[in-house]
Amino acid sequence: MDPTERAYSLAEALLADSLPRRWRHSLGVAERARSLRPILGEDSSLMESAAVLHDIGYSPQVASTGFHPLDGARYLRDHTGMDERVIRLVAHHSCALLEAEERGLRQDLAREFEKENSALVDAMIFCDMTTTPDGSPTTSENRVAEIVGRYGPDTIVGRFIQRAAPQIHAAVQRVSERISAVQETYQPM
Repeated sequence: MDPTERAYSLAEALLADSLPRRWRHSLGVAERARSLRPILGEDSSLMESAAVLHDIGYSPQVASTGFHPLDGARYLRDHTGMDERVIRLVAHHSCALLEAEERGLRQDLAREFEKENSALVDAMIFCDMTTTPDGSPTTSENRVAEIVGRYGPDTIVGRFIQRAAPQIHAAVQRVSERISAVQETYQPM
């Protein structure tokens, strides 16, 4: 089984039955990753794998600290032999260091998992933060507002996402500009 197929199979096994909405979100995030193939080149399948796996830390079979990026990355590292770059993207997806700080886990996350290159981190943020909980495309502004509304502004997640919002919007903008530049290059004259 190729690594991307393996990622889908693992994510489905961990999320589809126990967390079907999270599974739909993960499929939507993976679809967004596929849409970035023109700008990701040889890293396309790596991004798609990370996208479909990014929320496995929510799975009752995986969750241990209650911080899903760390729990998911630890599970992948300790039990699957998944590509190290995929694991790092899962660990650091969508400004995870800021949420780790809110939870008192920043040192653990930073010590255990090195950050991936910034272009891929931006792409991961784009994929996650432009996908609704049900897997449909959205804007990063609407996604941040939805998260604040779902969790509340004074919760750990609410505080984190409000702090991370400028970084999230900037990453989405950078990726959108890269996509536009590629599309302009291939426009018929």
